[in-house]
Amino acid sequence: MSFLVVGVLALLLRWAFSRGKSVVARPARPGGAGDYGLLVAVAAPQTYVQGELLRRTLDDAGLRATLATTTDGPRLMVFASDERQARRVLAGLSG
Repeated sequence: MSFLVVGVLALLLRWAFSRGKSVVARPARPGGAGDYGLLVAVAAPQTYVQGELLRRTLDDAGLRATLATTTDGPRLMVFASDERQARRVLAGLSG
């Protein structure tokens, strides 16, 4: 009986993780800065470390932000409704 259970589990896992017909999400592909739906880019950091510091700054200001990998490099993205406030917070860092 235990061999039957192990066999069924093996078949289930093989089906779940097989390429092409998988129920598991595909690896993410980078897109252009305009390919992120409701999100808009508010900054184009040079490195991912700089981008993460900017994201944390926006998070500390109470804004939801994400660092996205785009075909043009890292972009700091926020919802369109938060864009103006995010730009103000980021402008305050350089001035």
